Amino acid sequence: MNGRDRDETGRARNARPRDGLGRPLPYGASGVARQPEGIVRTPAETLAEAQQLLDEARPFHAHEVFEDAWKATDGPERELWRGLAQLAVGMTHALRGNGTGAVALLERGAANLEPFRAVPPHGIDVGGLQEWARGLATEAKTRVRAEPVAPRLVP
Repeated sequence: MNGRDRDETGRARNARPRDGLGRPLPYGASGVARQPEGIVRTPAETLAEAQQLLDEARPFHAHEVFEDAWKATDGPERELWRGLAQLAVGMTHALRGNGTGAVALLERGAANLEPFRAVPPHGIDVGGLQEWARGLATEAKTRVRAEPVAPRLVP
């Protein structure tokens, strides 16, 4: 046995508690509950749950919701959910003070949303999200710790 934390299926999974931005805390510390993984949601459910988490300043957790949609989707919309997950991780990095990581993920996420700009699916404000992401990326280039306002996924 290698001593790694494992989930009930035997997959390697870090069981350390985490703070509100997803950073690992020492074993035994009080942390924030993690989002359950592998949940299949409708697009509307995904957007509503992620928006609530973003509004609560929990973008790391919103990323996990988007990641579930990304992993459960085949076809062209897979990149939509991936791009939204990247925006949430970019916001997480900005709040953690990691400007380099924030810029990289925000710019990548905004670029991955571009194919959906002309005909945004599920009422998502693709253009508004891209504008928000690029603005936060600019801020993260000059501030040690950007303090973003949560974006609106659907106008």
